[in-house]
Amino acid sequence: MKLGSENHKELFCRSFIESHINFEPEQLSWPTVDSVTLDRLHGIPFWKEALSTEQKAGAMVHTFAQTIGDPLLREAIALQGMEETRHFRLIKFLIEHYNIPISQSSEPGIPNNIKTAFIDFGFGECLDSFLAFGMFGIARKAGYMPEAFFHIFDPILNEEARHIMFFVNWVTYLQIQEGKKANWLRGVLALWHYQRALKEKISAFKGSDEERNQSFTATGAVNFMDNLTPELFLSTCLEENTKRMSAFDQRLLQPQLLPTLAKIALHVIKLMPEKRKDQTTRFSKVKES
Repeated sequence: MKLGSENHKELFCRSFIESHINFEPEQLSWPTVDSVTLDRLHGIPFWKEALSTEQKAGAMVHTFAQTIGDPLLREAIALQGMEETRHFRLIKFLIEHYNIPISQSSEPGIPNNIKTAFIDFGFGECLDSFLAFGMFGIARKAGYMPEAFFHIFDPILNEEARHIMFFVNWVTYLQIQEGKKANWLRGVLALWHYQRALKEKISAFKGSDEERNQSFTATGAVNFMDNLTPELFLSTCLEENTKRMSAFDQRLLQPQLLPTLAKIALHVIKLMPEKRKDQTTRFSKVKES
């Protein structure tokens, strides 16, 4: 299959559309929780940011879909917009169902350059999803929440995997259609977009205490397990990423930057002397419940 061809477009669009699952967040089997689990739910600091992000994403992706002339691409992108909005509804229901206190967020605005916004969002999702896969795996192994919660959120992470699979194939198809056929050129463009996404993530760590708390994807795993090391976190990210991305047709492109960097980092960590590794590569312990 040739990248940028009609066959390529058909494959990544049909794979995305046909793997969609139907469910209503409000009708899921939300568990009754004890006081310890409720305190842990209330103590997770990312709910407001997650709610706001999914609300903005749903509105932005829905608007972008309406600008697409190709019927198949429009159908796929509109479906992603619906799924992003459904993620918003799921988080909103969870917050309300378990009485999690959050401050009000403003209504999302639509960016002026909607295509650039969609591309920036897509590269940002590639970063966030890889780390979220690892965080989810760490929390599950640690038994941080009842298994019922992981059963609810497992399909959501699978949808995130579908989104980034669709995105990297769509953006490659788009670039080739625009005449950017050289691999090196597309690689440079991808790095440029990734650095924009990474810059946005880093800026959150330099913001207010609330903003730093909300930047949970990259740092939140330490809340789930005592003595969590970078080696364990990165290996879990890779393991979970491989598991979720293996569901797709292997002819399709997949995000490669963070998996590649994680493998390099793991190799470096394994070469470090044990004493130095223990002193310099251990995350903070989880706060006591």
